[in-house]
Amino acid sequence: MTSAFGVTSLIVPEEPTWRITYAEIASLAQVKRPVPTTWSRRHPDFPAPIAHEAGRPVFDARAVVDWLTDTGRGNAAPRRLRAELALHTLAAWRTPALPASVLVGALTALLCLRQQHDAPVADQHWDALVARAAELDADDQFLLAELRAVPAPDPTGPALAALADELTEAAYTAAEAFDWVLEARQRLGSHELAVDVPAPAVVRALAAVSGIGTLREESVVATPHARAGDLLAALHDQAAEDSGHTYLAADPDPARVRLVRRRMLVRGVYEFHLDVMEGANLSASVDEWGYPDLLVCALPYEAAETRRPEALLEQVQELTDYLGTGSTAVVLGPADVLVRPLPRHGEADRLRRSFLGAGLLKAVISLPDGAVPYRPGYRTAVWVLSRTPQEERTGRVLLADLSARPLTDQVLDTLAEDIAIWRASGWRGDRRHEPRHGVIVPVKELDDRPGTAFTASRRPAEARYARAVVERPARISDLEQRLTDLQQQSRLHADLRAAMRIQAVLRPEEQPVRRTTVRRLLEERRLRRRPGHRIAAEHLTDDGHYAVLGPDEIFGTVRLGSRRIDRGLLLTAYEHAQFTEPGDVVVTTSPRFGVYVDTGGLSVVAAPARILRVPPDADPRVLPRVLAALLRAAAAEYARTSGAVRASRSIEDLNIPDLGREEVERYDGALAEIELRAALLREQAAALDDLSRITAAGLADGTLTIQDLPGLPGTDY
Repeated sequence: MTSAFGVTSLIVPEEPTWRITYAEIASLAQVKRPVPTTWSRRHPDFPAPIAHEAGRPVFDARAVVDWLTDTGRGNAAPRRLRAELALHTLAAWRTPALPASVLVGALTALLCLRQQHDAPVADQHWDALVARAAELDADDQFLLAELRAVPAPDPTGPALAALADELTEAAYTAAEAFDWVLEARQRLGSHELAVDVPAPAVVRALAAVSGIGTLREESVVATPHARAGDLLAALHDQAAEDSGHTYLAADPDPARVRLVRRRMLVRGVYEFHLDVMEGANLSASVDEWGYPDLLVCALPYEAAETRRPEALLEQVQELTDYLGTGSTAVVLGPADVLVRPLPRHGEADRLRRSFLGAGLLKAVISLPDGAVPYRPGYRTAVWVLSRTPQEERTGRVLLADLSARPLTDQVLDTLAEDIAIWRASGWRGDRRHEPRHGVIVPVKELDDRPGTAFTASRRPAEARYARAVVERPARISDLEQRLTDLQQQSRLHADLRAAMRIQAVLRPEEQPVRRTTVRRLLEERRLRRRPGHRIAAEHLTDDGHYAVLGPDEIFGTVRLGSRRIDRGLLLTAYEHAQFTEPGDVVVTTSPRFGVYVDTGGLSVVAAPARILRVPPDADPRVLPRVLAALLRAAAAEYARTSGAVRASRSIEDLNIPDLGREEVERYDGALAEIELRAALLREQAAALDDLSRITAAGLADGTLTIQDLPGLPGTDY
């Protein structure tokens, strides 16, 4: 059959259609959820829905991928789109007769076989492929059994071979295709390969923290508890090209041992540089290859109810027995044992402090929840250990606490740089570089306090010289002057000195008010409607050229003008964006009704907010402040009830008074005075908030103090 990419495919004829929704298209194309809906509305050539399920349109994924590839839309590379289709085909094959473990095993074996022979595997008879595998793996150490396990190999075997070729062509290399299959292991149902594996970003960070890129050539690298080989593969990826390292690994599961061998073989690591043992430790490999220069390990998960801190610390101690002078170990384990307080003078406390006394422990890194996706509540920490001679020990340790930080690539990359500089300085610290995510403390500070947590209780001394800290007193002084100026402005303003008088009275019964709706005002051209723009969160900054107005600004959850967008980015990435004009009424119904009058204009409205604009030639003219106030009152009457998806009336159908010219002008004058008084109060409140925040930050980190000044309230005791 012909695939979506115009090439003949050997996939079985009854291959199911991959039906995807708008949300799945957004995920596939790596764009925001509303984008595919916009594509379907604006582009006539966008694939039409093939059906509707539960009221939602569904599309043929192959047709969508063809469209994305032809038009270049979306953020996903065409080769990744091809791989997603191939992996979906594999997932659709999973049946009780062909479980996920057999599928993943056979496909990875075919990828390995293709790489080893440097030739496609889809153009051969299945028996011939198995025969070639038997020649390559005569002792059945890594792939022969996986191919023989395929039930009813015709047509399953040839179809899997075609799938392996398609994945390799999409990925360019068999190694990358192999990694794509393992990235999708959970989606394919192979949960035994995904459980207890750190998140991909954490795996890359552990490899970076290990310093493998600086190892001398032909070093020995080891990963006990290898599982599916994620850490070992990441270490190989970050090692210097042609480094000639020898890779050792161990795992008690025979199937995982075979998988790790295949995973390293497709990377070009052959038998004379690879030893993957079945078992819980590396003793046999170390006896043959010598002590490792680098050891990286994620300790096996154990439930907190049965976890014994002293037993886990003994595991770490056994790992350090493999370290020779100058060797390094990076160990990921439970934070309650590696970092948090322990019972004073207990066995676990004594064991943990012994790593300090021996000069082994060089860095302690606390990670947040989410480091192990299958265990969302499992909080972890990382130890960096290195064996140094007595005369070279510095008596210092780096403590980094990321427990309240998101596990972003940027945070983890910065941490890896801190550890790299810490290592390069001989574990002494570099005066030219202060760790951005850590504090260097004397070992004695922890060793002299039994049971204490291995976390920093203070900021580094250098932090007080940071520009933001040094400028705090001046910023506080500026805010105090700003408050004085605002108070003086209130006293000098004539309108504010006078009492507030709206002079509202009951309307006579013989003067009923006319009513209208926003829809009618739009039809009469007394209002115009303009949409908001979908602005990507990563494009918002605090120092851009144009202010952004969205629901957060309208509801006051963020300060007006605090979110901005750069001029160049706006004019290139959002070429159809329009600015507000003075007097535009910005409204939103999500998550509830809100309205704001932009008196200055030249802002960008972010969806789901939108604009109601008063044309200059409208007759009779609608005054923006009055319209906003009346809409706010009408929306409160028809607010969304608990459990409802939306309000009982849309903005267009809200019923509001259509006031006469004189009455609307008097009301607008009253609103203007209210707005003036409120603006001054808001400025005072904002200045007070800033004053409180900056002072609290300085007192919290120990860089500010409050002097006992005469007349200062609360200082006389």
